[in-house]
Amino acid sequence: MTSYTKEGWKGSVITAPLPPVLVSCGTADKPNVLTVAWTGIICTQPPVTYISLRRERYSYDIIKDSGEFVINLPTEELVKAIDYCGVKSGRNTDKLKDTGLTVSEAGEVKAPLIDQSPVSVECRVREIVPFGTHDMFIADIIRVNAARELLDDKGRLALDKAGLLAYAHGEYFGLGKKLGSFGYSVKKVKKKNRNLKKKTQHSKGK
Repeated sequence: MTSYTKEGWKGSVITAPLPPVLVSCGTADKPNVLTVAWTGIICTQPPVTYISLRRERYSYDIIKDSGEFVINLPTEELVKAIDYCGVKSGRNTDKLKDTGLTVSEAGEVKAPLIDQSPVSVECRVREIVPFGTHDMFIADIIRVNAARELLDDKGRLALDKAGLLAYAHGEYFGLGKKLGSFGYSVKKVKKKNRNLKKKTQHSKGK
């Protein structure tokens, strides 16, 4: 296990990696999309999320006025579109048309889903908290739309097959290999596996 010698810097936004999600807003007839990296989960029950936006962003007033948006999870395949939607403004161009992204109607909110995203999370704003450069839109997760193509034979979502994308310090990265699952560090070895391990060790000793 590696130990590091650290030097102290002024407080800054260094936490990484983060998901550079596509946030869709407006309506299916008049949609807009932007890229947001300042996002995450606040609470499990009730399910609550957030996005943080600069007040000058074109989508800021759309989301503030409608009180709704959709978080669309990012994939490696979408990286160019994600970058484009983060640097271009909907005031000046149709980002969906420019990138080839398409939308469809959501189940509970008026904001549309991005068809090319494997998971789209419908959100309804409960509170806007102003800070400095950004305001935080705290929102209830109303509905989750998951790709049928990523469901296993038990109906569970296999996101490891989606090729998810991460963002760290101004750069995009594909997620690496799976290293474990939640709680694996304290999970007990099954008796069958222990007996197999003992047999293997015994045969090696012969």
